[in-house]
Amino acid sequence: MKRKHDIQKLIGNTLRRGVTLACLLALVGGVLYLVRHGAEPMPDYTRFRGADPSFTTLGGILGGLPRFEAREWIQLGVIALILTPILRVALSLVDFIEERDWLFAAITATVLAVIVTSSLATPL
Repeated sequence: MKRKHDIQKLIGNTLRRGVTLACLLALVGGVLYLVRHGAEPMPDYTRFRGADPSFTTLGGILGGLPRFEAREWIQLGVIALILTPILRVALSLVDFIEERDWLFAAITATVLAVIVTSSLATPL
């Protein structure tokens, strides 16, 4: 019973810390954005110009962090927020395997495979 309590505590702490980290990263980006662009006039949203690839790829996001680019910090917060529940599912899978609960391990592995596959799939 002690082992079950430990993994549940680990999962709970992972969720709390993941969401806290995501919020902090997005907050840093938000503050940077307001400091640099807060006094600018409102952008024209009537025409879509496409997304800047520097903050839509992982390489672009990681490259903008040392330069304290606001959008890249915000995007990293979004990635952290997305990865938090995925990590929770992975930890649950480990727990079910250690408990030898093969039915729930198979279900959780399927859910994890669907999440990872759909996350990595590129649009046509």
